[in-house]
Amino acid sequence: MSDALLHLVPVRSRQAKEFVRTWHRHHPPPAGQIFAVGAADETGVLRTVAIVGRPVARHPDDGTTLEVTRTASDGTRNANSLLYGASWRATKALGYRRLVTYPQDGESGASLRGAGWRIIASRPPRAGWHTPSRPRTGHGNDRVTRLLWEAP
Repeated sequence: MSDALLHLVPVRSRQAKEFVRTWHRHHPPPAGQIFAVGAADETGVLRTVAIVGRPVARHPDDGTTLEVTRTASDGTRNANSLLYGASWRATKALGYRRLVTYPQDGESGASLRGAGWRIIASRPPRAGWHTPSRPRTGHGNDRVTRLLWEAP
């Protein structure tokens, strides 16, 4: 995509989820969120969204940590870096102290590095989320190593 001049825009939950449904490569939209933020070009066309919510895993869900659960972009350059930075500023403004995300190993991480984030751990792949007590269908992304990134 082009080197469009981007600016931050508010995005409602329904719009963010629809954008993720359209543009995300391997995940459906998350179930919930604390907030979403987007970036639009100079004509007002939404080019990328980030959805931030409570951490998916129980352990980091300590009341002071949020997680970027999805980003999706139409391919506009530097769009996700802009949103990772904005998500961290918004997280701090809401009183939270930590923001994390877990992209799949093999994704470049260029957007995260561009926003100043750092890798703090590697998470081994899970066999899946299905358990007898809580049956779940896979989305084709089980058995994938993830890297834990943290905002600066």
